[in-house]
Amino acid sequence: MDIFVVQGGQKLKGSITVGGAKNAAVAIIPAAILSGDICRIENLPTISDVEVISKILVQLGAKVKRISSSVIEIDSRELNSTQVSQELARNMRASYYMLGALLGRFGHARVPMPGGCYFGVRPIDQHLKGFEALGAKTGLRDGIISLTAKDGLKGACVPLDVVSVGATINIMLAAVRAKGLTVIEHAAKEPHIVDLANFLNSMGADVRGAGTDVIKIRGVSKMHGATYSIIPDQIEAGTYMIAAAATGGDITIKNVTPKHMESISKKLMEMGVEIYEYDDSMRITRSGPLKACNVTTMPHPGFPTDMQPQMAAAMSIAKGVSSITEGVWENRFQYVEELKKLGVNAEVQGRVAKFTGVEKLIGNHVKATDLRGGAAMVIAALIAEGETYIREIYHIERGYEQLIDKLVGVGAVIDRRTVPDDFYSEKTGKPDGCNADCGCN
Repeated sequence: MDIFVVQGGQKLKGSITVGGAKNAAVAIIPAAILSGDICRIENLPTISDVEVISKILVQLGAKVKRISSSVIEIDSRELNSTQVSQELARNMRASYYMLGALLGRFGHARVPMPGGCYFGVRPIDQHLKGFEALGAKTGLRDGIISLTAKDGLKGACVPLDVVSVGATINIMLAAVRAKGLTVIEHAAKEPHIVDLANFLNSMGADVRGAGTDVIKIRGVSKMHGATYSIIPDQIEAGTYMIAAAATGGDITIKNVTPKHMESISKKLMEMGVEIYEYDDSMRITRSGPLKACNVTTMPHPGFPTDMQPQMAAAMSIAKGVSSITEGVWENRFQYVEELKKLGVNAEVQGRVAKFTGVEKLIGNHVKATDLRGGAAMVIAALIAEGETYIREIYHIERGYEQLIDKLVGVGAVIDRRTVPDDFYSEKTGKPDGCNADCGCN
């Protein structure tokens, strides 16, 4: 298996260029099939989730050509299947965006329940509610979601019961090809929702109001190919912001939209971090100690749930007691037990985690429990004294491109190693041959 080995104690200094937004990419790539034409997608992140969703399109009959590391061309003119394979779908949560895209183009779809990181039950009832409102019949059997709209999709009012990014995107994908007007009420407002709307409109759709809680979509009968560049990744940028703050470094982050970072910047400044904003870059530096703060995650424009594990890593050395209240998922603190192995003083009760700052962290053997929890392990390892070994790094590589190269470029000492599969004992989760003095107890 492959692991990350991090030598902590280095202050990060220099510049990092952020890639395209993962959450936008995994929606925009499926959306391209609605054109029934050729689309060129630019500023794509080089991550495994992009590879998986591209493979799904190929499996359905599309041609996907990689022009460069950040550019692909999708030719969906000969796409001839509406059934996604279970093997591919189980590798990522965003595979369910194929439901809306296939339903919009063909009027039917069969897609397995998605995989990806697990933070508790992820109901798709709001997705199905939207599809049914548009005239589709829905079914779920043996883990396969089936959709059929024999008489075609018709515009409708879809009031979401809860703010859901996934449901908002899926309904948008289906509605752009429905007859008449669709109105999504209580819609999600994340930057990648706006990015998807802009891409759909570039293909001839009529989507208005993205970025507000009411999105209006007037269906069109035909769409066309387009060339489109994805927005910078808000979460990747935020992760490096926190890494700079946690290590007491001085980093300039390039290819970023400062407005998208406001909720994160506000909390870091509250912790004593200095932030300077420019047109498409930001400088993050810290000279004094980190101060404790309290964070509650909420849908955009609130503090992103995808940033709370990284913030927890910084809170671990902040003076005083900090807290995180998780307002989106009911089970997103799985990573905390791993942070404790590095000396983090934390307590979790339900949706609230409290972190009492400590003087230092000590390197140890940990694992990435999920994508963003894995990012928290990397940040904590950068702070810690000595070496930290991080396993199950495939979680991290789902959403961060060239992570090692970017961190090494600003002074981190980190590398990727391949170790024997029995490097860790299945029973204890510790390296084989460990003992009371090995430091991983």
